[in-house]
Amino acid sequence: MNKAVLIGRLVRDPELKFAQGTGTAVANFTIAVDRRFSSKDGQKETDFIPIVVFGKIAETVANYTTKGKLIGVSGRIQTRTYDAQDGGKRYVTEVVSDEVQFLEWGNGNQQSNNQSQSSNQGFGGGFDDNFTSPCDDSDDSIPF
Repeated sequence: MNKAVLIGRLVRDPELKFAQGTGTAVANFTIAVDRRFSSKDGQKETDFIPIVVFGKIAETVANYTTKGKLIGVSGRIQTRTYDAQDGGKRYVTEVVSDEVQFLEWGNGNQQSNNQSQSSNQGFGGGFDDNFTSPCDDSDDSIPF
């Protein structure tokens, strides 16, 4: 099984390109993911993970996210090699994402109601104002 789920902040704005021949949108970006535990000297450590998304998701990510925004991604880890212009072989490990969740919108000063709604919006879409979660039942007779 090859599954990666990450939450982190964009290191820079996503870079959108279109594949030659097919015209498929491809977005590349890097997220900074804090490690769960601090190092021995008490410093927080961060990993910088390269992410690739394709198609409509790529266009949405490029159009609606910017440097510093918190996002969640899920996908698979992939390794590949290519020959560089200097003749050397380069190795790349990246996450090819098939799902992106926007966890932070706007300038970060929105109210908690807006934050909870935006956390349910993946790929730039979301629930309409009439959406009621099945978990919002106010019946106190739930047995758990």
